[in-house]
Amino acid sequence: MNLSRGFTFISMVLVIIILAAFVGLGIYTVRLDYIVRSKFEGKRWEIPAKVFARPLELFNGALVTPDNLKQELKLLNYKKADNYESPGTYVDKGSMVYVHTRGFDFGDSTEPEQVLEVTTDGQQVTDVRSTQQNGTGIARLEPILVGGIYPRHNEDRVLIQLGKVPQPLIDALIATEDRKFYSHHGVSIRGIARAMVSNMTGGPRQGGSTLTQQLVKNFYLSPERTLKRKANEALMALLVELHYNKNDILEAYLNEVNLGQNGNHSINGFGLAAQFYFGQPLNELKLPQMAFLVGLVKGPSLYNPWRNPALALERRNVVLHNMLITGRIDQQQYDDAIKTKLNVIKKPTVGQSLFPDFLDVVRRQLKEEYQEVDLTSEGLRIFTTLDPIVQTSANRAFDATLKQLIKRNPKRLEGLQGAVTVANPENGEILAVVGGSGMFTGFNRALDAKRQVGSLLKPVVYFNALESQRYSLNSPISDAPVSITGMGMKDWKPKNYDGQSHGTVPLVYALAHSYNLATVRLGWEMGIPSFINTLHTLGIDDDIKPYPSILLGAVNLSPMQVLGMYQVYAANGFRYAPRSIRSVVDAKGNPLQRYGLNVRQSLDPGGVYLLNYALQQVMRSGTGASAYATLPSNLNLAGKSGTTNDARDSWFAGYSGNYVAVVWLGHDDNRPIGLTGSSGALPVWINVMKQLNLAPVEPIQPTTVQWQWIDQASGNLSAQECPGAVYIPMLASTVPNQATSCGMLHIYGSQEAPYGETELDENGQPVYQQYARRVPEPADTGEASINLELPPDPDTGKPPVVRRFWSSE
Repeated sequence: MNLSRGFTFISMVLVIIILAAFVGLGIYTVRLDYIVRSKFEGKRWEIPAKVFARPLELFNGALVTPDNLKQELKLLNYKKADNYESPGTYVDKGSMVYVHTRGFDFGDSTEPEQVLEVTTDGQQVTDVRSTQQNGTGIARLEPILVGGIYPRHNEDRVLIQLGKVPQPLIDALIATEDRKFYSHHGVSIRGIARAMVSNMTGGPRQGGSTLTQQLVKNFYLSPERTLKRKANEALMALLVELHYNKNDILEAYLNEVNLGQNGNHSINGFGLAAQFYFGQPLNELKLPQMAFLVGLVKGPSLYNPWRNPALALERRNVVLHNMLITGRIDQQQYDDAIKTKLNVIKKPTVGQSLFPDFLDVVRRQLKEEYQEVDLTSEGLRIFTTLDPIVQTSANRAFDATLKQLIKRNPKRLEGLQGAVTVANPENGEILAVVGGSGMFTGFNRALDAKRQVGSLLKPVVYFNALESQRYSLNSPISDAPVSITGMGMKDWKPKNYDGQSHGTVPLVYALAHSYNLATVRLGWEMGIPSFINTLHTLGIDDDIKPYPSILLGAVNLSPMQVLGMYQVYAANGFRYAPRSIRSVVDAKGNPLQRYGLNVRQSLDPGGVYLLNYALQQVMRSGTGASAYATLPSNLNLAGKSGTTNDARDSWFAGYSGNYVAVVWLGHDDNRPIGLTGSSGALPVWINVMKQLNLAPVEPIQPTTVQWQWIDQASGNLSAQECPGAVYIPMLASTVPNQATSCGMLHIYGSQEAPYGETELDENGQPVYQQYARRVPEPADTGEASINLELPPDPDTGKPPVVRRFWSSE
């Protein structure tokens, strides 16, 4: 009886334990099910923001040379071919290039895949024809991926949809990793048993995991090898198969699987792996390339093609053999494929920024407007203003010229650093940024190196003088020694760079040759407050102390700030806020933000027009004259050099019609470099500009400006044929009302003033009338008075009063 009761009690306990186990297992399963569904149906991955360059636009008249086009295609990893049947290929026929584009979704618009026939004349595009209709007349290549803004775990991936995955890749994956994928329910009992037997008998270690289990292991679980993790893996695989179809599971796997490592960035998914190993989109890969990627699933480190090329090739051929024996490819395809080399690119760029200095500028702007979590996990696409052609040209020119300079004086210049910034003067878009020599460390000298700018600020002084209408370009300026006391200075006695004074010189000459004494005299007369106010108008928001030395550039600015100043000069007085971003698009293609043109007229266009002429004389005959030994003189370049005390900083800022560029050179510790703006920064500037397709400077002449022949000595009106005459622009309000004798002769002709009384003026004096043609013809006609150098009346001995009528006939 007691024994029976004992069995009953034990049975009840066992039942309770079993029930409790089932309940516990049920609860545990429900919890795992929640984990599975919440992640699979929610936000599966943290996708870093991707930063793109501007797309190359092709249209009639675009300043794109054949070399520019081919350089862009190379950066996009287009393949030169004999035909253009496949996207990502081009055919080079000299002045005519056929391009089979890949197409691209910009969010607000989609550029279709198309074949372009692009014809150039060596300097610009003369014709663009396309297989797709386009009402705009503009065809765009896809933008180059500059880099990403990564999450803390540094995973990266390019999401792909199953419908766009090449079938040979799927066939290779199924044949190699899970041949029963479409028939099992998440776990393969046979595979597990086979793996256990192989592992226990000392054979090759096998995992026995299905694709679903591999997905669960990578997607949900830690990499630890424990019985509990393996049990969780199997149970979660069953749950995944219960809720989702095979296509959903396969698509998730294709995007999740780890296929390599690039520095501290992991390469996840086949979409990114195709770009990492071959520099091409997945749909452009050939059979051997896809087989190689599938082979990496077993061990991306073991089969790394750069470290272990033989093992990688062997593994690829195993995958191809698996496809052969499962009937996915025939014998001929197999034989052709195994003869093919790996053909991976020499140096992967995915995961690392092509242009880290520019990307740093973009990141700083984005962080002012977006949270870090949005930038590192929401899959934003950032479309920037970067021009890869300009950027690569700037990088190449900067590095090469720096090496040349250091080689000439290694003792003083070892460790020389610098920065280059380039923008489009017509809209303020930043096209290129070089933040220093060597690897990018986070210290971006284009933004962070604030150094005295020296003579780069002199144009502010001369603009104020010209705009005041008290001076013209020909006005005489004293370059005699000067001493200034006041505003924080006591007996400040500036000197010219050569230590000499140059007497009285024309205003334009003083700026062209960067005379300090003349500049200080002129700037002191215009007033320090006026100088500071103009700097603020040019976009310099820094607090500037009102010391007289600021007239000679004793102001610390970054190359990017200087770029903003000179952009205003190059744009006829219009200030465009410098910008590195055009738009931001979310992961679904919805535009989040556009960065439109922010423009305002900052400086008087008349004064800027005159200043442009003066800065062009800097390049013609002043401190920038060496540029024309390399660049064509018809470009009418404008610019200004800058050198600071003890030659610690070397600057040059200048522009063509389509590019404004600023160069700074110096040591990070601020020790002297012994280079002036002309001997240091200018050669870098020249080497940057000569690689670009430059347009001439053609400023728009305002209605307030006239071109006149002026006598240099007297400042009076003159003529082209007269000695000492210069042809310069002038504000109409400053045109003199007197002319030299030679000027009168050529302007109004040789007709003698007729003597003889024709009418009397209010004082009873005779008035003579004379009609003559004025050359060049005036824009208006009417009556005007002018003092003429005519002989006196032979009867009265008095000079005649002449009423002149200007006529364009």
